[in-house]
Amino acid sequence: MEAIAHFLFEIGILKRTPRSGFWFLGSGQESVAEHSFRTAMIGFALAQQSPESVDVGRLVSLCLLHDVPEARTSDLNYVHKRYVQVDEQRAIDDLAARLPFGEQYAQLLEEFCQGGTAEARLARDADQLEMILALKEYQDLGNPYAQKWYPHVKARLQTELAQELADTIWETDSTQWWAQAGDRHWWIHGKEVPPADSNAT
Repeated sequence: MEAIAHFLFEIGILKRTPRSGFWFLGSGQESVAEHSFRTAMIGFALAQQSPESVDVGRLVSLCLLHDVPEARTSDLNYVHKRYVQVDEQRAIDDLAARLPFGEQYAQLLEEFCQGGTAEARLARDADQLEMILALKEYQDLGNPYAQKWYPHVKARLQTELAQELADTIWETDSTQWWAQAGDRHWWIHGKEVPPADSNAT
């Protein structure tokens, strides 16, 4: 149990590990833990729509674990990776050697990196879709560089399902999930539209 406790403390580091790509975008910030959470939710959503039969639990596990090594290596963006060599496999192996479920952890990380299964392809796409969601949010807030980044991130997508979702994300106002047009009365009066026969205004 002590090994599991150490593991849980270790992944807590991801809450304090910034996604460094936003430094180059010029706005926005996100921790690796925040990224991993939404990636897992994207993976769950993709699993429900996938034309292939996929193991939802395995897919979500791949999404949750894919950046765990960054607790030891930190997050390296595409600029960093041109110049810095990180021994991510050593980070994976060192953690796996200490965990009672270390073999399963290492296998899932290898599956994600290889991208050979339907679950891994969708998990890798979920990883990129999370970035696309963030880019759309920052574009809607006025960042002109988000539009320039989008085609490069979309080109990494492997499945038609993810490409279709990416197009929808990019065409959708990121605030419309809460600010529906029919809710105008609510935002003015703080209550639902009164019944048609009511004298309330």
